This record gives sequence, C-alpha cells and structure tokens, in this order.
Amino acid sequence: MTDTASTTVLYEVTDGLALVTLNRPDRANGWTPTMQRELFAILETAGDDPDVRAIVLTGAGRAFCGGADMDVLATADEDEAESSRPLLAPMWNPKPIVAAINGACAGIGLQLALMSDVRIAATEAKFTTAFARRGLIAEHGLTWLLPRLTTLAVATDLLVSGRVFTGEEAQRLGVVQRDVPRDQVLEQAIAYARDLVDNVSPTAMAVIKWQMYHHRDLDLLDSIDHSDQLMVESINRPDLAEGVASFVERRQPHFPPVDRSAVPPATGAFRSTATGAV
Repeated sequence: MTDTASTTVLYEVTDGLALVTLNRPDRANGWTPTMQRELFAILETAGDDPDVRAIVLTGAGRAFCGGADMDVLATADEDEAESSRPLLAPMWNPKPIVAAINGACAGIGLQLALMSDVRIAATEAKFTTAFARRGLIAEHGLTWLLPRLTTLAVATDLLVSGRVFTGEEAQRLGVVQRDVPRDQVLEQAIAYARDLVDNVSPTAMAVIKWQMYHHRDLDLLDSIDHSDQLMVESINRPDLAEGVASFVERRQPHFPPVDRSAVPPATGAFRSTATGAV
C-alpha cells in the first residue's frame, strides 16, 4: 500500500487501485488553484505508475466538489485563478477513472466528474452546472462534453438554467451511469474499479479510452479503418495471449502494465499545451 497526502488531495494505492480524495470537507471540497495543481500532479503520478491500473476519484465528507471556492478565488491573482481550470487531465489519463460522487457536484466539480470515465452517484446528491447563475458562460469545454454524454436537449436545459438536479435524475438523463444510496457510493465505485484491476488489460483500456474520445468525431469509415489498424497492433501484444490463456485455463489473467507507446497521441480537440494537462 502507498499513501501520499498533499494539502488538499489524498492519494492511496492498494493492490493496483488508486483512491484519490478531494480533501477540503469543511468547504464542500471547493476547488482552488492549490487543489488543481495537487490533483493533476497526483493524476499524472497515477497515470505513470505501472502498478496503478484504475483510479477512483471521490470527495471527503458529504460533498464530491461543490464548485470553485469563491472566497479563495476572490483573493487569487489572475495567473493563479487561471491555473484552476481542469483542462483535460482526466480524459488524457491512460488509466480508467471512476468518479464516486458522494454528494454536492457543481460547476467545476461537475466538469471534473464528467471528465471521468465512469460516474457512480449518490441518489440524493445534488448536481448543477451553476455557471449561468453566476453570470458565467459554459466554460472548460462543457458545451462539447455534456451533449455527447447526454443529448443536445438535455445539455441545453442543464447549462442554460443552471438548475439543481439529483443523482436519481442525473442517472435518468445520462449524466451518470448509476445512482445508489449514499453509503454505497464509494463501495460500489471501488468494486467496479477492482474488477478492472483484476480482470482487464491495462493497455486495452488505455487504447479504448483514446478511441472513445477521438473516434466520435470521425466519419464511420475512418473510425473503422483506424480501429482495424489498432486491432492489428493489439493482436501482436502479449495481452492477447494472456487473455486467451486465462480464459481457456479458467483463471484470473496476469496482464502486463499499460504500454504507453500503444496509445496514439492526442489530436484535434484534445491537443493542449496548457500547464496542468496530463
């Protein structure tokens, strides 16, 4: 087991699973420039660690992330406030990220959850995009991401109104994949991630994650052609032999760590030279 504590984010690795916890419970885990720097450094560490195969992201106390901490941002200088933007760190990470949304999830906190790959939320958790009600536009690429996770109609409603909705409605709208009682959120997120750690090829997950975010904007035939190319590459990796052998022998697979060279470079909307992107 590996434990690392920063000022605002906790990091613990146990048997291939990294648990990342936003740790400002007295401020509903409000987002600050310090939290952004520490969180992205930890996500980068997890992404580079061959012993980490999946990541669970949650919040301490009864909130996931209630959005930007207005008191802190009000006193931050322009450069420091700008550095708090989440950019694309979770989406670029080669490891699957499961968000355990245990409570309030608003503004930039919602953006962080949506950038995760799987979202499990407390049924009674409260969500809001919030931006329009603060006089802000839909920032951080939310107008690109939210319609792709839900529909244009749902995204327009949630972004324009900035209204509050619960985890139960979030599941119905497609904002999260699953809503469960609050006391089961972290348990179920860890169970989901543990299955990935124990039974799924890290390299296959990394490449599939890249495909999901990049192929959506390609023409169907271009997507098929590129997938065929990636399939040929995957056939020539040791993961296939191990996956087949473990199935035939009815045992748990022992896949090698993620092969970062197998993951194509980011393209199009995912290119970024901004500080903090993983």
